[in-house]
Amino acid sequence: MQLTYQLDEIEQAADFLLTQATTSIIRIDGAMGAGKTTLISAATQKLGVMDTASSPTFSLVNRYQNRNEVFYHFDFYRLNHADEALDFGLEEYLESGSICFLEWAEIIAPHLPLEYDHFVIEQQEEGKRILKKIKHIDS
Repeated sequence: MQLTYQLDEIEQAADFLLTQATTSIIRIDGAMGAGKTTLISAATQKLGVMDTASSPTFSLVNRYQNRNEVFYHFDFYRLNHADEALDFGLEEYLESGSICFLEWAEIIAPHLPLEYDHFVIEQQEEGKRILKKIKHIDS
């Protein structure tokens, strides 16, 4: 499954992301500047979060909340080793049942659960992007 969109159609991309996700762990890959954080921000808005999501590059994790639920947004870009994620309790977050959006998750691949949703944003010419859902099979 995939969706082609422009950044001004980000709400459509967020709908696609949320309707295609079947788990609470949502991994989003893409090049620097592909729009991962923008997509996550739109998705959290769709989930009823009033605050605008921002990149947790320096904090590693941001917490968002709507009236009834908590959501987490991770950015592992600054980690030097996968085990650093364990130092701040990654496993507890992933096992919480809350939606966890993951950027740069290839860095923590050994600690990903067996089941998660995997999406990739590919930048195209003229500002177009393709959001693809990748079938995840643990090997």
